[in-house]
Amino acid sequence: MTIKEIQDEIVDEFSMLTDWMDKYSLLIEIGNELDSFEEEHRTEQNLIEGCQSKVWLHAWLEDDKIRFMADSDAIIVKGIVSLLIRILDKRTPDEILNSELFFIDEIGLKEHLSPTRSNGLVSMVKQMRMYALAFKTKMEN
Repeated sequence: MTIKEIQDEIVDEFSMLTDWMDKYSLLIEIGNELDSFEEEHRTEQNLIEGCQSKVWLHAWLEDDKIRFMADSDAIIVKGIVSLLIRILDKRTPDEILNSELFFIDEIGLKEHLSPTRSNGLVSMVKQMRMYALAFKTKMEN
C-alpha cells in the first residue's frame, strides 16, 4: 500500500466514529498494538525533543528502507506515534521526505490535541523526516 492509501484507510477508520471519546479510545487501542520497544533503545538519543510526555523513536535502515520503532509513557501519544509508524515504516527516505501527512487534519487530530501534544506530534513527524534525510545522505555517499 502507498502512504496515501494507508492514510485514506486511517481516515476511514476514524470517520466511522463521531464522538471524540471514541476516537481517543481507538488511539489507545492502536497504541496498545505497538510492537514492544527494546529497553536498549530507551536512550536520551532516541528521546524526541518538544514532547510533553516521553517519546522514544528508534530508526534503522533495512534493505534501503527505513524501519521505525517507538514507545511513549502516554497512552494517547503512543497511539499517535503508532499511526505514524503504520504510515512511514518500511519506506524509502525519498518516500518519507516527499510524503504529505494529510490524515492528521482529516481525522481532526490537531484541533483535538492540547497545544503541547500538538507540538509533540509535529516533533515526531520532524524527527522521522530527519532520520529519512540522514539515511538518504548516508546512502548517497
